[in-house]
Amino acid sequence: MSGLLAREVADYLAVRRALGCRMARPEKLLPQFTAYLEQAGAATVTAEQALAWAVLPGGAQSWHAYRLAVVRGFATWLRTTDPAAEIPPAGLIPARVPRATPYLYADREITALMMAAGSLRSPLRAAAYRTLIGLLAVTGMRVGEAIGLDRRRAPRLPPGPRPALP
Repeated sequence: MSGLLAREVADYLAVRRALGCRMARPEKLLPQFTAYLEQAGAATVTAEQALAWAVLPGGAQSWHAYRLAVVRGFATWLRTTDPAAEIPPAGLIPARVPRATPYLYADREITALMMAAGSLRSPLRAAAYRTLIGLLAVTGMRVGEAIGLDRRRAPRLPPGPRPALP
């Protein structure tokens, strides 16, 4: 039994990689799942065993949902060659993590942040932080997007007259 499921896992991962999927976590999780099935004496994937394995102690609910989703993908693959394999239904473990409510800064708060940034010891650092805060406030970019800006990767304008700014 272990050899058959291990081969199926290897085939599944190889096909998914060939399709361009990154399979780093599933590559670690699926052998753990098949070892769990082997220890339980199961011949194939069942929804009950998939759920029991996914919620093993440790991790948050979103991690359990991810583990079950990995098994669901494999079970879908396995079902094509093993009609006895069960595909765990979607939504057994809710995966939604509530998003944080964004805080919108008032104009006076942005001004206060820029003034505080201007008081940094290094004039270059003060200018950089004031520019960053202003860029975030005006464009609505995220911090990571603004920090990741790179002029070397920016598209070049063709030579000639530049359009007038409004």
